[in-house]
Amino acid sequence: MVPCVSIHLPGWSMGMPRKPTFPKHTLCGCPQAQTQHPGEGRMLQAMGRLGQEAWSMLRTTVVFVSPKALYTAPDSCYGRCEEPYNEKDECHCSPECERDHSCCEDYYRHCQPEGFSRSRDSITDQELLHISEQLYGADHNKAQPSDITINPQYQASPEETGDQQDRSPQPLYGYVNEKLFSKPTYSSFIKLLDNYRRSTGKEEEVTEEELREQENFLREVMKTELMKKLFTFLHSKNRYGSEQEFLADLQEMWFGLYSRGDGEQDSSGFEHIFSGEVKKGKVSGFHNWIRFYLLEKQGMVNYFSHNFNGPWDTYPDVLGLQFSWDGFYKEVGAAFIGCSPEFELGLYTLCFIARPGRECHLSLGGHSLSIQTYPWTKSTYGNGRKFIATAYVVSP
Repeated sequence: MVPCVSIHLPGWSMGMPRKPTFPKHTLCGCPQAQTQHPGEGRMLQAMGRLGQEAWSMLRTTVVFVSPKALYTAPDSCYGRCEEPYNEKDECHCSPECERDHSCCEDYYRHCQPEGFSRSRDSITDQELLHISEQLYGADHNKAQPSDITINPQYQASPEETGDQQDRSPQPLYGYVNEKLFSKPTYSSFIKLLDNYRRSTGKEEEVTEEELREQENFLREVMKTELMKKLFTFLHSKNRYGSEQEFLADLQEMWFGLYSRGDGEQDSSGFEHIFSGEVKKGKVSGFHNWIRFYLLEKQGMVNYFSHNFNGPWDTYPDVLGLQFSWDGFYKEVGAAFIGCSPEFELGLYTLCFIARPGRECHLSLGGHSLSIQTYPWTKSTYGNGRKFIATAYVVSP
């Protein structure tokens, strides 16, 4: 049924002033709508004092509302800004949705005309550039130039990335100083990588030991200057009230399970982005350099080519990769090279909170970089908060 709108229009004669009437005009055939115009009393007083000359200046404007304008799509904020939270809604349009990662994708377009929140708790584009440079400078655990030697070899054209041809005879990694992996954030990260079944549609079983490994990894990254800077920034923007709240949300956001298959709890943001998955015969996710190196060393990953090499002359760098994982192909898998685990986790978290579902424009060492994140929309945690579905560097 099309919703009804009742409009009351003031009526008058074109002669001397008289007490006006308010004939009712109803759209969509709703004679039951009888509400009085809220300004009728004030208008009666003012109009009684008007002379004939003033009457001639009055005009009546009739606005026709199309049925389409009276509908609101469940995944849109059109006409829903400031709407109270309802757990049954597919996505939300109140200011709190930014904190809960549950905004509709067009929230910023319809509810915040500037493209971001107008309040002091907003995260502006300029602030994203500033905080990303701060996080870049705080990555003290990143690889040094002498720690990694890569051999990118063949650069594929856009037409070649999908043809599954191995054009690079040598491995991507010529050398990695594995002393990096003894650092607490690296070692705790690596312990997580064997906790997953790569095929979607197969239920993940999380043991008590695996839960402890998740908690240990998050504790270690939260000890770093980089993640403390990120928390301080998000706290200043009223996203989190305490570091404990931030830590708890990171665990749900990244490690909470949801279904990419037929109802099984078979996936999480961490598994998809850092460990990688196989879905419908193709590699899905898998955007982490440490995971790539370890599997390439074991002979399970075969590097084919790259389609993008970032402008950085130190680490972290960025590559867009084509490769095969145990026979399953990845057409384009952009990844940071040589960064610490906390750097990736921090940047992806920042962009997921600040620009969910959109490109997030950052600055690293004076060079521009964009990250795309997407929320998982089919299930939530807490008070309607969204899991992270994916995050990756956008390569040209």
